[in-house]
Amino acid sequence: MNLQELEKTARALVAPGKGILAADESFGTIGKRFEAVGIESSEENRRQYREMLFTTPGIGEYLSGVILFDETIRQEASDGRPLSKVLEEQGIIPGIKVDKSTVNMPLSPDEKFTQGLDGLAERLAEYRELGARFTKWRAVITIGEGIPTRSCVEANAEALAMYAAFAQDHDLVPIIEPEVLIDGDHSIERCYEVTEWTLHETFDEVHEHGVELSGLLLKPNMVISGKNSSEQAGVEQVARATVECLLRTVPPAVPGIVFLSGGQTDLQATQHLNSMNSLYEGLPWELSFSYARALQGQPMELWGGSTDKVEAAQKAFAHRAKMNSAARNGRYSEKMEQEAA
Repeated sequence: MNLQELEKTARALVAPGKGILAADESFGTIGKRFEAVGIESSEENRRQYREMLFTTPGIGEYLSGVILFDETIRQEASDGRPLSKVLEEQGIIPGIKVDKSTVNMPLSPDEKFTQGLDGLAERLAEYRELGARFTKWRAVITIGEGIPTRSCVEANAEALAMYAAFAQDHDLVPIIEPEVLIDGDHSIERCYEVTEWTLHETFDEVHEHGVELSGLLLKPNMVISGKNSSEQAGVEQVARATVECLLRTVPPAVPGIVFLSGGQTDLQATQHLNSMNSLYEGLPWELSFSYARALQGQPMELWGGSTDKVEAAQKAFAHRAKMNSAARNGRYSEKMEQEAA
């Protein structure tokens, strides 16, 4: 393990004013998103869509990295360049999702366990050859009646830590993503409780497996009300609850925290990130973003599979990236949205 290289990459991924695009949707996920806007989910359409995003002019000013899917890291742009090279030429670090999605927890079908440890070492070696410099693994924690169970939280925490150890062993920065889902009618207080527990367990396992904290990043959910809750917490309440939870659970040696947007609208995700960075100074880690839908929703809808709409979609994508870049510094305002419109 080359710790110096890992630390350098981790710090570059949370460089001031920059964040990460999550473009690692599985076939099923991107298929649903394409279908919703009338696009056929063919290999060629997926390739064209991601090429459209990655070739957006100047996007390297706002993005430090992009998480790719297995199919995407093997694809080429229309001019023959590997898509990973397209990113590198924009000054963006290519990464790769390495988990193999979730299955129902045995004897607890309302909970999920993330699979993918089998053969992981061999896949990591290949991904590094294909240009990846960081990786991501997502665990899913559901809040409901009687759940999450201890067995679910502990099993997913151990898998995250084992994955992170494998990644660092191959000189790839691991992003660990223990996501407490927004689905449900739970309160923000219940989300706080489960998030705190999940993060405690995850970092206990990270320590047990000898993973170097300075060479990893955390991709957590924000502490937020369940989407079906009758009481929805305001922007500042979400920001304060999230940061206070992180202060109690995340070691200061971790270079950065890159939030997932997880069911929020694109504006909500930007507002929450901005509020955290404007309310707090001197935190031990960078607070950044690793958004999928919150960056891609409008560009995908505008593009619609049409080459005539590439420029409009790229403008929308660059705008959302710029807004989140401003939120990284606590300088975002709704006026910036209006000025762009």
